[in-house]
Amino acid sequence: MATTIGVARLTLYLEGTFSLKDKRQIVRSLTQRMRNQFNAAIAETADLDDVRVATIVAVVVSNSAPHADEMLAAIIRFVEARVESGALGEVETELIPYGD
Repeated sequence: MATTIGVARLTLYLEGTFSLKDKRQIVRSLTQRMRNQFNAAIAETADLDDVRVATIVAVVVSNSAPHADEMLAAIIRFVEARVESGALGEVETELIPYGD
């Protein structure tokens, strides 16, 4: 059975953060809500020391490429609706076939 790994890389531009502590509080809250809502791996992976930018990656695994794509789209909509004091910037998605 084929497996599909879906990856979404989301760049958030945070306008209301003035310290790394503010940024980490916002990112931690958002990533925790994402984990609670979706069966996905979520991590902040880049721009860790930039107060105004956060890069979050979500990874899903499915036995169907369309299902993985739907899951990523739902995660992106969720983030877009819940970005606090900022805006969703670049979004990159990739579906990776794995196995047979």
